[in-house]
Amino acid sequence: MVGWGSVLASLLAFAAVAAVLTVTPGVDTLLMVRTAAVSGRRVAFAANAGISFGCLVWGIASAVGLTALLAASQLAYDAVRYAGAAYLLWLGIQALRSRAAIATLDPAEQPRVTVGGAFRQGVVTNLLNPKVGIVYLSLLPQFIPPGYAPLPASVALVGVHLVEGVLWCGVLVLLVDRVRTVLMRPRVKLWFGRATGVVFVGLGVRLAVDRL
Repeated sequence: MVGWGSVLASLLAFAAVAAVLTVTPGVDTLLMVRTAAVSGRRVAFAANAGISFGCLVWGIASAVGLTALLAASQLAYDAVRYAGAAYLLWLGIQALRSRAAIATLDPAEQPRVTVGGAFRQGVVTNLLNPKVGIVYLSLLPQFIPPGYAPLPASVALVGVHLVEGVLWCGVLVLLVDRVRTVLMRPRVKLWFGRATGVVFVGLGVRLAVDRL
């Protein structure tokens, strides 16, 4: 049986790698920042909870071998990839439509995101990004000490990643909250909506053309 010192060393090593992944900007980061700016802290934390749930699902899928099947099948990978790309394009279009509503100064036309809606957005955005599963598939086994069952060990490692994600979300949300009054000014909100919409569309296109 592997000693506790070895287990702690594995957790710390994974924590260091996961921290880099956590702070690297991507779809999840953009979703949280936009949600925090448009809908406030409470809704942004709900989006983060959805993202965390998606990561947990990917971690379990990796441990039981489902992600390996996804990686081995170009057809399955492409199906998830295209679905994710379509969803990101939809988010981008929604952001651009929100920008148009701001331009017409018609608040009734501006979409409102609820806590439940933000949670669902976080789950769907994460689960429809097959890169998350592939990263877990390639990363988690390297940090599981010999002699430990893959499923509980993988869940423990993902738990470390989720804690880091929640902490990073807190930092981002607090930073955005400090400038939210500025971001919600009509002209600034107009350009912010345009920028996030274009970035979502760009990420969707990149996901659509990216292959294993």
